[in-house]
Amino acid sequence: MKNNFSAGRKTLSALVMGACLSMSLGMSPATAASPVTGAVIGLPDFADLVDRVGPAVVNIRTTERPKQLQRGAPGLQGDEDMQEFLRRFFGGQMPTPNGRAPRRQAPSDEPVNRGVGSGFILSADGYVMTNAHVVDGADEVFVTLTDKREFKAKVLGADTRTDVAVLKIEGDKLPFLTLGDSDKIRAGEWVIAIGSPFNLENTVTAGIISAKARDTGEYLPLIQSDVAVNPGNSGGPLINMRGEVIGINSQIATLSGGSNGISFAVPVNEAIRVSDQLKKSGKVTRGRIGVQIGEVNKEVAESLGLKSAQGAEVSLVEPGGPADKAGIKAGDIILKFNGKTVNRSSDLPRLVGETALESKATVTVWRKGAELTLPVTVAELDGDKTAKGTKGKGADKAEPAKANALGLKVEDLNAEQKKELGVNGGVVVADVDGVAERAGLDEGDVLLQLNNIEIKDAKQFNAAVAKLDPKKPSVLLVLREGNTRFVSLRPSAKAEK
Repeated sequence: MKNNFSAGRKTLSALVMGACLSMSLGMSPATAASPVTGAVIGLPDFADLVDRVGPAVVNIRTTERPKQLQRGAPGLQGDEDMQEFLRRFFGGQMPTPNGRAPRRQAPSDEPVNRGVGSGFILSADGYVMTNAHVVDGADEVFVTLTDKREFKAKVLGADTRTDVAVLKIEGDKLPFLTLGDSDKIRAGEWVIAIGSPFNLENTVTAGIISAKARDTGEYLPLIQSDVAVNPGNSGGPLINMRGEVIGINSQIATLSGGSNGISFAVPVNEAIRVSDQLKKSGKVTRGRIGVQIGEVNKEVAESLGLKSAQGAEVSLVEPGGPADKAGIKAGDIILKFNGKTVNRSSDLPRLVGETALESKATVTVWRKGAELTLPVTVAELDGDKTAKGTKGKGADKAEPAKANALGLKVEDLNAEQKKELGVNGGVVVADVDGVAERAGLDEGDVLLQLNNIEIKDAKQFNAAVAKLDPKKPSVLLVLREGNTRFVSLRPSAKAEK
């Protein structure tokens, strides 16, 4: 009886405590007893994963033979990882405590340490992947494994656009990592980073994927995570729970110099495409069609009759370039390239860049309220090649007409101006006020299109403005300094004088 009573009392106490806990959490006992779908019972244990993949992660040390060396502040000499951070994120040298510029030493032929980074081995025969900025400007690169073996590495190639570099060390039966599929990652998925932050080798940090595709890179969307990444982590792998590399840690978002819980990694699928070219030829070739582009905002999309704010707005077409020969015009909205949808303007350079050189492609544009598909031949992207147009000039001064409902006084372009600008119509802004001035228009701007209507002359333009609905936004295609862009504005109910 005594044992039964004691057991019953313990059971009753447990029930009371459970009920009190449920009430403190705002739940009824019945609710607390219900199972929660998808609840996490415990945090993952990364120990076995780290044991398995850690040996294939390497420390990368670089040296250089500079013409002039700067002596750092007392107490900071030889702090290569901090200097790497300054070069990477501030582009400078560590200041001295008294605020004076560091003194210069005499030129020396002796190699000096210039930076520390991370990397990982791709294959048993010694191919290593890291960031381009880790080896940029280095005269010598050394790769150190977790077992303390050190190899002098050869840089096979580096691509600054994607921040990917491939090295080669002479070894065999080396530990290497398995590559995953960065297209299949999910926000919220657990990941770990291994590297050498502040030259602390084989450091492991963990977190989750915060976002799959952040547009912080020119040619690729980066993986955002909350894994702690610091100077020295650059080039190290971002690894999923299956032990697969899904990214290369490349950037951090910080104001303090330390991790703020926002780091970015190059997706491994893109990195492998780049590395394959670097291993083969030491460089990366990309396609181009010769346009400058911008984002399409909601107001512009609505005014042009697009269903949503998507695509790439063509602001400039390179004379004689592939797009120009294909009939693409400034003011076109590129919706698709080779049948693939362009959701954001940043999608287009990536799609074009991946296309084989001299191949035929199709570009679907939105022009005058309708889709138009044009054939284009993809050319090779030169690192310094950008679309350049003719710098526009305003018309000769004349007595401006009365301002219209957009606050614009415009004049016709003469034949010489049209020829110089490469346009068939349009008007030049002689004076600006009210709505147009607040929208950022200025004297000398050339107006080529109103909504989906080409502007022929001042009379036709003013007549079209007079018919605009003041309750709806309108867009003007504006040519300024050789570049075009859409400007959204609403007409006033009454012309401003």
